[in-house]
Amino acid sequence: MQLQQLQYFVAVAETRHFTRAAEVVHVAQPSLSQQIKALERELGADLFLRARGNITLTDAGEALLPLARRILADADTARHEVLELAQLRRGRVRLGATPSLCTGLLPDVLRAFHDRYPGIQLLIEEGGSLDLVRELARGALDLALVVLPLPTASPALTTVELLREDLVVVSSPESPRPGGGRRAVRITDLEGERLVMFRHGYDLRELTVAACRSAGFEPDFAVEGGEMDAVLGFVRAGLGMAVVPRMVAARSGRGLRVTPLARPGLHRTIALAHRSDVAPPRAARELQRMLLER
Repeated sequence: MQLQQLQYFVAVAETRHFTRAAEVVHVAQPSLSQQIKALERELGADLFLRARGNITLTDAGEALLPLARRILADADTARHEVLELAQLRRGRVRLGATPSLCTGLLPDVLRAFHDRYPGIQLLIEEGGSLDLVRELARGALDLALVVLPLPTASPALTTVELLREDLVVVSSPESPRPGGGRRAVRITDLEGERLVMFRHGYDLRELTVAACRSAGFEPDFAVEGGEMDAVLGFVRAGLGMAVVPRMVAARSGRGLRVTPLARPGLHRTIALAHRSDVAPPRAARELQRMLLER
């Protein structure tokens, strides 16, 4: 079995078309078809059901696809690891992070990393912790900043706690003050208030909704379904208030009133995660060190 054959197989599986797959991997279509047939002979099973204008995966193909993607991702990581040996003058880091961390924590750290290693390409993927854990597991990311506890147990990942961050309430300065104007508000003060809420799958959504229910009420949504920038924009426009990380509020405070939550408040724990079975590439380890020492 050759990596090239797996690359061709994944291309066909993703495009469901031999000619388009050949264009994606820059090879003649007959050559691609021959390599796929050779792979099927070696495995002793058909990988595709071929009908005019309709290419679908067989059960064997469905089983091979995630493994092939993982093998190709690991091979690509190995290739970049070797290229990085020249004093980190070239290479890449694939970092996943929740959108709020991309807004609050990462800009300063990434700027420092880029200033020190300008030849290292930084590839950032935003997503919820569950999505980032999946991407780590299949080898599509080197590191990920996730919120603990993870949505599902993942023994294949190593996590290191990075920081514990307070959450605060943001509102429009032109709107009435939350909690009757007190310096700090309680979760119960949010009952009856109109909230701007993040989309499903957002860690902050789950945390806020759980806190409201624990306090004995269902939150009232004025708007829901946004990403961080959209939520802050809706709050500035006076559509409602939102619960966001303190770092985000500090960076985006213009046009926002920031009110802390009274003790015990709300917090979230941020961790740096990577696969346990494969050491991160050298450039990723250097970024990991800078994040842990920030």
